[in-house]
Amino acid sequence: MSLASLISRLTGGASVPALEHDAFQEACLSGACHVIDVREPHEHASGHIPNAVNHPLSRFDPAQLPKDKPVVLVCLSGARSARALQQAHAAGRADVTHYAPGTAGWKGRGGAIVM
Repeated sequence: MSLASLISRLTGGASVPALEHDAFQEACLSGACHVIDVREPHEHASGHIPNAVNHPLSRFDPAQLPKDKPVVLVCLSGARSARALQQAHAAGRADVTHYAPGTAGWKGRGGAIVM
């Protein structure tokens, strides 16, 4: 599957890439994406989505995002990940999306949180 088709499948073809919960969960469990948590380090340390790597919005640099598979940005409830998504797209990263419900939404849907 091409990168473009994976992103399209994950986002349901939406023009503003935001993942639905089931697609995000599947991508996380299968390792099909990198999960980047843009919350501050103390927030990330207090509990995060499994395998999420911390890249705080306060120091966010789209050039530092992994490039080998699609990237999904998360925060607590979607506001900061949406800002990071805008920065990534402005930098030319079409393979970046975000999970708008954030860590709170993930947890609320029964997703595991790790410390």
